[in-house]
Amino acid sequence: MRLGEIELQHLGFINHLAINQRRLRSFLSNFTMADVEVVDPKKCLEESCKPKCVKPLLEYQACVKRVQGDKSGHKHCTGQYFDYWQCVDKCVGPKLFAELK
Repeated sequence: MRLGEIELQHLGFINHLAINQRRLRSFLSNFTMADVEVVDPKKCLEESCKPKCVKPLLEYQACVKRVQGDKSGHKHCTGQYFDYWQCVDKCVGPKLFAELK
């Protein structure tokens, strides 16, 4: 091989590397945002507020025990369930909107 042919091969190889490097960057740029795990602040705030709502939770759990043996399907604990989540939401609401501002 002559020196000119070697230089041309070298330039072709460098060009090939540059093209592949651009492709790799383009490919990797698609994944950078997907790799970031987003955490829902509402879920975290709910967990911190649940201990403040023990009374409605205990009322709901007591209701569940009472109606467990009901075969008719007429008894339910919907009211106690919503009372519990209303307590949690009342605690979460101001904290969540403070984070959004």
